[in-house]
Amino acid sequence: MAVEIRDLIVSKKQMWTGRIISGVVCLLLLMDSAGKLMKAAAVVQGTTQAGFPVSEIVPIGVILLVCVVLYAVPQTAVLGAILLTGYLGGAVVTNYRLSMPLLAYTLAPVYVGILVWFGLYLRDGRLRPLVPLRKIIS
Repeated sequence: MAVEIRDLIVSKKQMWTGRIISGVVCLLLLMDSAGKLMKAAAVVQGTTQAGFPVSEIVPIGVILLVCVVLYAVPQTAVLGAILLTGYLGGAVVTNYRLSMPLLAYTLAPVYVGILVWFGLYLRDGRLRPLVPLRKIIS
């Protein structure tokens, strides 16, 4: 399959929409990471209730921070999105194991993951040949 140059071009409107979506996702995940790194009381309580030891809260926060930074940097954004997908998948499994409400809690990381990839799709034209949504969006 040949990739045409027009398939790689991103309009300014799409780029800024993607940047805004990605920025909101980054802020949300950075707040989560900061809560873990600072061992905020609510984070410690929620994490221990989920079955994780207190000693694992900071390493989990560091992993999330690294994933978000990789996602925010254009040159490593795809790698960051892949790593965030794995991280968020772990959150889904944890919430499911705890029998959390499906739509509000268990699938919340899925919603964030959709935003991660949609924001990246809009701001990076290199994904378009891999995920041909142009007939839906254009």
